[in-house]
Amino acid sequence: MTTDLPMPRVGAAQVAAPKPMRLVLNWGRRYSLWVFNFGLACCAIEFIAASMARHDFIRLGVIPFAPGPRQADLMVVSGTVTDKMAPAVRRLYDQMPEPKYVISFGACSNSGGPYWDSYCVTKGVDQLIPVDVYVPGCPPRPEALLNGILVLQQQIAGEKLRGRALRDRLGPYAGRRVSAAEVSRPLVAPPEVAQ
Repeated sequence: MTTDLPMPRVGAAQVAAPKPMRLVLNWGRRYSLWVFNFGLACCAIEFIAASMARHDFIRLGVIPFAPGPRQADLMVVSGTVTDKMAPAVRRLYDQMPEPKYVISFGACSNSGGPYWDSYCVTKGVDQLIPVDVYVPGCPPRPEALLNGILVLQQQIAGEKLRGRALRDRLGPYAGRRVSAAEVSRPLVAPPEVAQ
């Protein structure tokens, strides 16, 4: 007599999985990160340098250049995020499957960089999407991205994808459903109506 075992469901099984099983699931996610590069400025060149033969972040289990956001686990935002580009960043982040991670790569994506006082630059990509690792520098070196990937992999290794842990990871974004259209702000504020 044979008994068919039910197919494991990774998302639901993660909550009730025993510790050894969580270890295996986290290990698999840790060393198979598909990267969706959102290169907007000069930091994107440093990202490309990190994926080339000299630095080769493929040896860390990071697969560069996912075909699209639906196949990616990790979004690397590198460069200046303008207010006009903000809805596109949010839309592509929303298309990524859970669990998803974000690395903010460079001073411009961290805080606006040298353009922080400009009227059209978003003051950090963390105003749009939750960021897991910040990599400083203008432009940051490829070695800094490798270090940021190692820090992210350590976070993934100790991750518990339960309801409360997931809400804590998302922080202020938990329960906040903002569409890509709502992210954009007008360039000129509407005039105040005098009464």
